[in-house]
Amino acid sequence: MASSRVSSDIALQEATQRKLRRFSELRGKPVAAGEFWDIVVITAADEKQELAYKQQLSEKLKKKELPLGVHYHVFVDPAGAKIGNGGSTLSALRCLEKLYGDKWDSFIILLIHSGGYSQRLPNASALGKIFTALPFGNPIYQMLELKLAMYIDFPSHMNPGILVTCADDIELYSIEDSEFIRFDKPGFTALAHPSSLKVGTTHGVFVFEPFDYLESKDLEYRCCHRFLHKPSIEKMHQFGAVCRSRNFSQQHFAGSDSTSLKLDPEYVYTDSLFYMDHKSAKKLLSFYEKIGTLNCEIDAYGDFLQALGPGATVEYTSNTSNVTKEDPELVIMRQRIFHLLKGTSLNVVVLNNSKFYHIGTTEEYLFHFTSDVNLKLELGLQSIAFSICPAIPKCSDNTSCIIQSILDSRCSVASGSVVEYSRLGPGVSVGENCIISGCNIITTALLPANSFVCSLSLKMNEHLTYSTMAFGVQDNLKKVVQTLSDIKLLKLFGVCFLSCLDSWNLRVTEELFSGNKTCLSLWTARIFPVCSSLSDSVTASLKMLNAVKNKSTFSLTNYKLLSIQEMLVYKDVEDMIAYREQIYLEITSNRKNS
Repeated sequence: MASSRVSSDIALQEATQRKLRRFSELRGKPVAAGEFWDIVVITAADEKQELAYKQQLSEKLKKKELPLGVHYHVFVDPAGAKIGNGGSTLSALRCLEKLYGDKWDSFIILLIHSGGYSQRLPNASALGKIFTALPFGNPIYQMLELKLAMYIDFPSHMNPGILVTCADDIELYSIEDSEFIRFDKPGFTALAHPSSLKVGTTHGVFVFEPFDYLESKDLEYRCCHRFLHKPSIEKMHQFGAVCRSRNFSQQHFAGSDSTSLKLDPEYVYTDSLFYMDHKSAKKLLSFYEKIGTLNCEIDAYGDFLQALGPGATVEYTSNTSNVTKEDPELVIMRQRIFHLLKGTSLNVVVLNNSKFYHIGTTEEYLFHFTSDVNLKLELGLQSIAFSICPAIPKCSDNTSCIIQSILDSRCSVASGSVVEYSRLGPGVSVGENCIISGCNIITTALLPANSFVCSLSLKMNEHLTYSTMAFGVQDNLKKVVQTLSDIKLLKLFGVCFLSCLDSWNLRVTEELFSGNKTCLSLWTARIFPVCSSLSDSVTASLKMLNAVKNKSTFSLTNYKLLSIQEMLVYKDVEDMIAYREQIYLEITSNRKNS
């Protein structure tokens, strides 16, 4: 049993490394017809995000970090109401039609949803989840390169159509050398990963048509009877989604707890990415054009895939328990989508030796980059990736992670922390489980354990300024209260927000928050000081953080203060990219001279 587990782990590692090598060979080179994607689309939530993505794509192409000869596009969601990744999919289809007319029906297209504001992982908020840095590669890989690498085998075995994926997850798999994944059937085709029932409650779960089999294979093609979106364990049993192990010793579990691999005889198959053929995409586009304007959030997985398969029923359309914001139009829109897609097949590519990792929260980010030995082996993640970090012993026991940063030999970084795109001076001590991003800390500083510190360049009234967000990695920036009297329910670094305001000499007023005055949160709280230099900005925000931690006082009354929401409006993408490039050049020069 143990030897079969080891052999499947080795197969997964070798398959992943082969894909990375193949992608590396394509970087900066023109691709042949049919060898790669014809079009790669990244979605953006607004025009500021669109501009940031376009600038970063341009830099990558200029530095030959991506395959050439591909049409790379950023499509921004229409202004107005949030439309979800389902609405973004529909909007992207319309953009493709406008750009390419009837030609797009012959293209192999990758559509990556990256339009969120990343409130659960704010170091990705300014420049986007799809541009999140990973701890390996030279130049450093970001999620975009990893996505392109992991899907490297798909285009040559795919009929014209669109592969839809998200920006903050990683799918790894291995299959026999003689096999390949085909996306060539009409309708929709989705990947499926074996998962624990617990993981199934937060993902989409497949209910398969009856199937006779003799043995478990790494790759199986199945037909889906119906698709359940974030079902309860009771519903998984009720609808026949739960499988009993055929050869559980070889089973890999997908999801954030994939590393536990508990020997449970019951499991389900959960979703990740999906493909739709051009006929299905055209049907959705025609529907979208008839609507005119979409005023509610549509989920590409929950609202498209639940309509598919012979067992699909209309009941799910009225279930709004998994919806962040209830909208009167949502149920009607879901019903229309159901009737539009009803009868369309959902084919499933079952990957029995596969893993699905989500890196969309601070907790997941820290775990996968520092402590997760499985992902480290599979992707070749490094504790010190393309950095100047002379004092390796001081970088704890190799469970910290340094990405494209310059650290003085006399600074220290404790276990479980990630430092990216930063400079840390001799008197800097970073506590456990911290995220430090885009910072320049030149003075003596103690960063408490579980700190999140991220600096942004801002352009305000044509002047370049800086602001640094600082809070606890476990703080809930999305928690919303509706009145000023309720802000006592918000917590920063585990401390009541009212006590924090006292530490900073700030008063509770409506002006303390940006945006909607009935949606008050840490995200919209104007508490972060604006400074004329990057180092001063970090110093000021660390002082306010330590004042909260130590129950002392650091007055913010003499500073101009911004919320994270406002920082993203004023962000200066060019300056942030230039800062990263400056660090890159210094590291490159240091390596040449050493």
